[in-house]
Amino acid sequence: MSSISQAVKWIGGIDGFLELIDQRLLPGQFTKIHCHSVEQLYQAIKTLAVRGAPAIGVAAAYGPILALQKLSDEDPLQEGLKAVKQASEYLVSARPTAVNLFWALDRIQRKAQNIATNSKTTLGEFREDILAEAHVIYREDVEMCRKIGENGQKFIKDDFGILTHCNAGALATAGQGTALSVMFEAHNRGKKFRVYADETRPLLQGARLTAWELKQAGIDVTVICDNMTGWLMKQGKINAVITGADRIAANGDTANKIGTYSLSILAKEHGIPFYIAAPSSTFDLSIESGADIPIEQRAPDEIVTIAGVQFVPDGVSVYNPAFDVTPAQNITAIITEKGIIERPDARRIRKHLE
Repeated sequence: MSSISQAVKWIGGIDGFLELIDQRLLPGQFTKIHCHSVEQLYQAIKTLAVRGAPAIGVAAAYGPILALQKLSDEDPLQEGLKAVKQASEYLVSARPTAVNLFWALDRIQRKAQNIATNSKTTLGEFREDILAEAHVIYREDVEMCRKIGENGQKFIKDDFGILTHCNAGALATAGQGTALSVMFEAHNRGKKFRVYADETRPLLQGARLTAWELKQAGIDVTVICDNMTGWLMKQGKINAVITGADRIAANGDTANKIGTYSLSILAKEHGIPFYIAAPSSTFDLSIESGADIPIEQRAPDEIVTIAGVQFVPDGVSVYNPAFDVTPAQNITAIITEKGIIERPDARRIRKHLE
């Protein structure tokens, strides 16, 4: 994977920093930002400089390291545990829907607790071990992406038209993506197909990010407005829909970028398979159904303005949910790094994850 596609990268050792591609500026400007504090990382997550559930999780895993940098190796081990806990509690408040954020920070906290059971561990050793765990999460994400692509590429045939929504590529993960990984792997095998990328209002992740990634990879991509999808399906131009996910409930109901639910209905109406590509860490078995998934509400300005130009009258109310929930019965299959869950339901999901 080239450095240009590394959305998240730790630079240096225990005193290093987190490097992120600033996705707010793409495709017009390719800029990397450096996070040297937990507060900077929080802002990067909150303002979508880094986005995509897996990428958010990987980035957050490095957050406690930034907090630990404020301590010295001579400080008590309990101070390290406290710093990890405080940083984690702060970062999880950045965004409420993407479960990978919670999963990664919970894993770091559990690792910290396990390390601290050895009373002879120094704070210096503690910091090194926490950094090593964050690196493991990073490497697992890279491998996860590759396996999702390998497992899902069979659903893409020559001359297919594939629809995707939002961005679930390298910019959304530490590796080559989830939904886009399926396309990258199909492309690597010489398959010829076209991708239709919904622009994905209001922040245009499809037009700005997905189209940019696919063009970089040499894959035939066409950008369409979000409200054009049904007509393309009616014309027979769409053979499959593949999207990512931010949280999947125990029964298979799936939260993804706003507009995904509508696509699932259109796909079902036209007899088109609808696939979700996501890692096993995106499943939240503590949530029974999609009705319990928290939906992030974002600032009205994202809808009121585009590129700084206001086109909604002053005083008009704005409703801006960042996600919606696609019911499991609308999903043909969920593609994970472990394999395929056909016709997902609670029983099949639990068996798959076990």
